Parts: sequence; structure tokens; C-alpha cells
Amino acid sequence: MALTRLRLPNAFLRQQFSRSTSNCTGNGNERLIRVVTSGFPLISNTKTTLLQSSSSSFAGQRMYSNIDYLRGDPNLECTAGTMNDVKQTIIKKLGIEVGYTPFVSTREHLVKYVPHSVESLPARSMQDSFTSAIIPLTTDKILKDKYVGFMGNVRVGRLMEDMDMFAVWVVHKHVLLPDLPEGVSLPYTFVTVLVDKIDFTDLMPTHDADIRLSGHVSWVGRTSVEVVVWMEQRLHGKWRKLTRALFLMAARDATNTKAAFINPLVPANAEEKAIFDGGESRKKRRVQLQKEDLLKAEPNDFEQRMVHELFVKSIDTKSRAFNKRILPPGYVWMEEATMANIVFSHPEDRNAHNKVFGGFLMRNALELSWALAYNFAKRRPKLERISDISFHHPVDVSSMLNMQAHVIYTDLHYMEIVVLADVYDAVTGQQTTTNSFFYTYSVAERLPKIMPKTYHEAMYYLDGRRKFRYAMGLDTPKAGQSASNPTTEEPKSKL
Repeated sequence: MALTRLRLPNAFLRQQFSRSTSNCTGNGNERLIRVVTSGFPLISNTKTTLLQSSSSSFAGQRMYSNIDYLRGDPNLECTAGTMNDVKQTIIKKLGIEVGYTPFVSTREHLVKYVPHSVESLPARSMQDSFTSAIIPLTTDKILKDKYVGFMGNVRVGRLMEDMDMFAVWVVHKHVLLPDLPEGVSLPYTFVTVLVDKIDFTDLMPTHDADIRLSGHVSWVGRTSVEVVVWMEQRLHGKWRKLTRALFLMAARDATNTKAAFINPLVPANAEEKAIFDGGESRKKRRVQLQKEDLLKAEPNDFEQRMVHELFVKSIDTKSRAFNKRILPPGYVWMEEATMANIVFSHPEDRNAHNKVFGGFLMRNALELSWALAYNFAKRRPKLERISDISFHHPVDVSSMLNMQAHVIYTDLHYMEIVVLADVYDAVTGQQTTTNSFFYTYSVAERLPKIMPKTYHEAMYYLDGRRKFRYAMGLDTPKAGQSASNPTTEEPKSKL
């Protein structure tokens, strides 16, 4: 797991960000009054209505998750200000000292305020955690330079950083400790466990229009929280959807030494109950996938046949020798479809505990995966989905990261890429895998197939196939079925 609470901006950027005008405007009489939800539980379909004391005929803007929280004042763009405002608020709530030092201030004095049970905490609703923030690309030129790509589009990796930060902010909105004395910092550490299935639309984000992040808590366990975050861009006077992601966060105590209880979530109606039940289903699926992980269990019968067929295709059957490998037409060796990069982390990439900010890792991994996809396909790829991002170990500031990207599976014009982040010890030569990222890209033309050479690569191939089929919605297990093999035979492709 990786700590992802906060990456502190340097003093110059804080000064420049503070000059930008917040796009959040509104009347003090406006208030959120209810949450109505509908639709498929994987994607939040919440409707939140803002009412004014005076009547208004404004119809509101449709959100990516169908939240109509703009009903009322058409100038009300968000509820939490800019993303810089969000960062500064988190700094204040956590009592973080601004400025880098190798020694982190102790938070042991806050441990006594950590709740001792879930029962001692008040229940919260999805409405309580609903929030939104703006990335002001139209008014902050210095900020715009950080986001713009060489083609004039927005760097998606930067947006992933913001989504990770925003998910932490949503959890802050959910937490309520009635017995916490005024002026005492929040006695929690929030840790990103994984990011599940990020979907992208066909809309290409541009660098000269504001972007809005919105989200709310969608499921809560005893010490874990699922957050749905979606992103839009204002184009031609309307908010257009860009992407949607699910973050699984863990609540830890102030010193990050043990799990901490968090406010329960109580659905307000049948639609919210459907969203909450969706979180329960995803939890069960994660447990099932852990049992079927290829590091713990052998491939199923169909997958074993698939590996053997690939092996036979790559053998010169006339020689009757297993060690003479040949590459069939239309295939590429997996070992040749790879790219690596050494990344140095610095204090500006840290969170409050002097660990590397999870969003920094997400950005670098995504940009490496895109470079590999471009090199493999020989044309600009389109990022379709991110099916899984896992945080296994925290990364210390000043670590040397070895990031390796591999094309591990292709199907028609789609490719599945895994990026592994290893902390590299230059003295001992040892590498420890801290993160894994899975991306699905597409291009306009059919891609060559991937051929594994070793058993290790064959396991990567099968894992990539599983991730690809889940990302594309081709495998949806029914109750009682295996998550990796929902049917006894190969499902027919929907591509």
C-alpha cells in the first residue's frame, strides 16, 4: 500500500495558485437537501438538488454520474473551490507543517482521539461526502503549463494525480468525529489501497478549459472506504464527461501503525442501497480474485489449454525438439514488447509522512505505458481503461524507482499493458515491487499477437487476458461462479 494523502506544493506554486480566482460561487442560502440515486451500482447515479430561498427555473447541468447539483444558481460550479483550495484545507485539517524536513513531526498525541469502535461514530450519508473542485486551467497560466501536453491536450497522468488527491478529500468529507475537541487535528491517515477500473470517454481533454472533479463515498466497511470520483471539462458552456474511477481507501490511525474505525455509511433510499450493494459485490469479487491469483492457484483448465496451444505454435514440430522456438507469423515475442524507465523521487513528490505521493507514481506509470503503446503500435494509442492499480508497499522519498512496462496481451486492435514499479537498491542490487498498474489501449488497426517464451511470461499473458476481459466487461461472473472462469468454455468475444 502507498500513502497518498498529500503532495505539498512548493512555496512559489502555493503563492501562484492562491492568485487564481475560485470558480466556486453561490449564495449562503443554498444548501444540499437530498440525494436520489438510480442506475447501475458500479457507477454512481446520484442526483443532488440545490435549492435557493427564492424560486428559480434553472434546469441544472447533467453530471457524469447524473448528479444535478447545479439546480438553482447557474454560476455555482463546485463546492470546495479549486484543487489548490482542497490541498490547503487538507493541510489545515491534518495539522501538517509546511516545508520539507527529513524528520516528520510526531502525531502520537493524536492517537487518543482515534475512535475505539464503529458504534461510537455517527452514521453518514452519500450526500455528506459529496463534493466537487475545479482545476482552473482558463485563469491560471502557470498551472496550465503543468497540464498541457506537446499536442495541446491535457496530460492524463496529471489528472490521475488530482483524482487520487480528490479521493482523499472525499474521505475527509465523510469523516465526522463529534468528540474531537476544536482545534485538534484529524487523528487519521488515509491510504490508497487500489484503484479499480477507470473508464474514459471519447472526449479528449483540452488545456484551455476548466476541469471539474466530483465524487462521494459509495461504500464503507469498518476501516475501509470506497470512493467514486468522476471528472468533467467545461466545453461550449456545458460540462462534458471525461472519466470515472473507483478508489479503495484504508483508514489508519494518526501514526499509521494500525487500522482505524470510520463512520458507517447508511443508504438513504433504494437507489443508494443499490450503489452500496455494488460496493459489497466488488469486495466479494476482490476476495475471490485473491483466491484465484496466479501466484496462489494454478490456471484453470481453459487457460492451461491456451498456454499449451501457444507453446505448440512456437515449436518447430518437424525437429521434435522442445528447445527450438520459432515465432509464428503475426506474433511478437513478449520479451521484445517492453520499455523501462528510472524515476527519481524528490521531496516535492512527498506526502505528509515523507513517503512518495501515490498520484506521482500513477502519473509516471501512465506516461510510460503510453510511450510503450505508441512504440508497439507505431501510431498514437487511445487509453480506453485502467483496470487495476495496486499499492503494495510505501515508497520512501529519495528512492530510485525502476519502472518496467510490458505488453502482455492483445486482442484485435486492443492491447493490455502492465507497469511494475520497483524500488531499486543500488548497493545490493535488490528490487522490491511496490506497485502494479494495468492499462487497456486501442488503435485503429489490428495489432500483432503476443507470444510468451517462458512460463513466467505465460502467467503474465493469462493475467493480462483476465484484466483485459474484466476491463472490457466481457467476463461478468454470476453468483457462485469463478471470477477468472465464469463459464466452462471460452466466452464469445463481444469485440
